[in-house]
Amino acid sequence: MKIFIMTDLEGITNVNHIDDIFVEERYEKARIELMKDVNAAIAGYYDAGAEKVYVYDGHGGGKNFIPELLDERAIQAKAGEWEDIIRSGEIDAYAEVGLHAMAGAINAFLEHTQNSKKWFDYSINGRSCGELIQGAAFVGAFNIPMIYVTGDCAVCEEAKAFLGDIKTVAVKRAVGRNVAVSMDADEARKAIYEGAKESVKLIGKIRPYKLQLPADLRLTLQRTDYAEEFYNTGRLERVSSRTVRRWITKIESYRDMIP
Repeated sequence: MKIFIMTDLEGITNVNHIDDIFVEERYEKARIELMKDVNAAIAGYYDAGAEKVYVYDGHGGGKNFIPELLDERAIQAKAGEWEDIIRSGEIDAYAEVGLHAMAGAINAFLEHTQNSKKWFDYSINGRSCGELIQGAAFVGAFNIPMIYVTGDCAVCEEAKAFLGDIKTVAVKRAVGRNVAVSMDADEARKAIYEGAKESVKLIGKIRPYKLQLPADLRLTLQRTDYAEEFYNTGRLERVSSRTVRRWITKIESYRDMIP
């Protein structure tokens, strides 16, 4: 059994304020919290019998991990190679640790899709969605099911709404977009560990998430000039002052999920 874990930062235990992401001193503490959540999931998967657990630092530019704090059993995928691992055919299941809800989600901590300043709404085949579905659809194209999500209450609800009875662990709840309250850290890591162990039971039961192709991918931007930036690439059709569109006919790369 081989598991791939994608990580983000907004959904990590004790990352409870927007300043934890953007203020350097607080961000350095957030990186430590990130490693603790990720290691809990890694340990859960190895204790459940995993042969290999791959992890990828998926937040921002991917420089959030503290290598010396990462569980030494894990295999850290590098930028440029993680998609090859997904395409290799060896991965049995996919998990996301520390995920956030999609742009516009209610009662969600730091909700956004890709770019909180520019992106207003992202939809596929008429249904608004976010980074959770981008990941699920990409790995699903290679017959890999998404089995596990950790983050705030809102992203866990989103995961259930799109993917059904996958395993989720909510480590915190939002009390405004920019503020959250986490559960006790020790209890959170125990829950993440147990959740990872339980999620492997879903392999073979949870179907990979498959988009109906061709898919109508639309992006509505915050401003008209942002829409112009996308339209001027020549890859997209402009359907309104702030909305651009393209059709997905196949999924070969994660980049195919991005307008």
